[in-house]
Amino acid sequence: MSLTQQLKHGLHSVGSRLPSSVNPTLRWLAVASLIGQSVLIVTGGAVRLTASGLGCPTWPQCTPGSLVNTPEMGVHGIIEFGNRTLTIVLAVVAASMLVFLWNLRKERKDLFWLAFSLLASIPVQAVIGGISVLTGLNPWAVSLHFLVSAALVVVAMLLVNRTYGRTGRDDHSSRLAGRPVSKTVRQLAGVAALCTAAAVLLGTMVTGSGPHAGDANAPRNDLNPDLITRVHVLPVYLLVISSVILLALLWRRGAKDTLRHGALLLVAGVLFQGVIGYSQYFTGLPPLLVGLHMAGAAYMLATATNLADLAFAARRRSARNAVPHGSATVR
Repeated sequence: MSLTQQLKHGLHSVGSRLPSSVNPTLRWLAVASLIGQSVLIVTGGAVRLTASGLGCPTWPQCTPGSLVNTPEMGVHGIIEFGNRTLTIVLAVVAASMLVFLWNLRKERKDLFWLAFSLLASIPVQAVIGGISVLTGLNPWAVSLHFLVSAALVVVAMLLVNRTYGRTGRDDHSSRLAGRPVSKTVRQLAGVAALCTAAAVLLGTMVTGSGPHAGDANAPRNDLNPDLITRVHVLPVYLLVISSVILLALLWRRGAKDTLRHGALLLVAGVLFQGVIGYSQYFTGLPPLLVGLHMAGAAYMLATATNLADLAFAARRRSARNAVPHGSATVR
């Protein structure tokens, strides 16, 4: 047997052991990605809030001549290098998901390309992180670094929904099947998701104007903190209104309804973020509260994405199940 034939045989043997349908391992990997991307936002916040942004002063190495932090760098080096290491863990999870999806790459392109996006983001994040370090924590570069992480929370949430069959091609959930969703609900869910994205985007500008720069000598974006904070809360007010109306409209669907449950999770996040946001503003931005606010941002991105995804999936499902005009109804 030639080397080429042996290689083909080996690949066929490996492929035959990979799943041919979505299994618990794929679901676990999707959930691990969502949790990991959310934790990355929190650890990135810890880097900034502990002034460890230049704990690894060079890139791609941590220090000149060392890929890892050294004892001389102290706790700041540990925190910064720990955040970098988490990115590697997420890359392993995303790569593993692609391997397990190999036999489904044509049948479930939605899953395959979402997982590919998570893996492809790793070098992008690494480059942006390097630019942040090499520019002395330029606030706009740091904001972009955060926004990519925010986008990946959205991607991971979509992946979770699709591996569990709540949305996507196999959206067969009994809690959604056959349940009509009004145009108003879909529009409000879309508004809530857009307002969440806008609030997160503007929140990075607030951060760039505030005191937690990641290093004592890091530059600020020179925006007026009070003004940009007031602009930041405008989409938050719209988010509060849309999410509360959504919950009221969905309340009668029953406690087991997936959409109502999604709306409850979103409203809980809105209330949490509101309390933490106002508390940190009026208490001088203590690091602990700012860190909780960043964790809340990850939660909000996930729950808003989940609700919008469920609402629009219900519309697609209704369109597929609709009886064509002029056809007989089968009883």
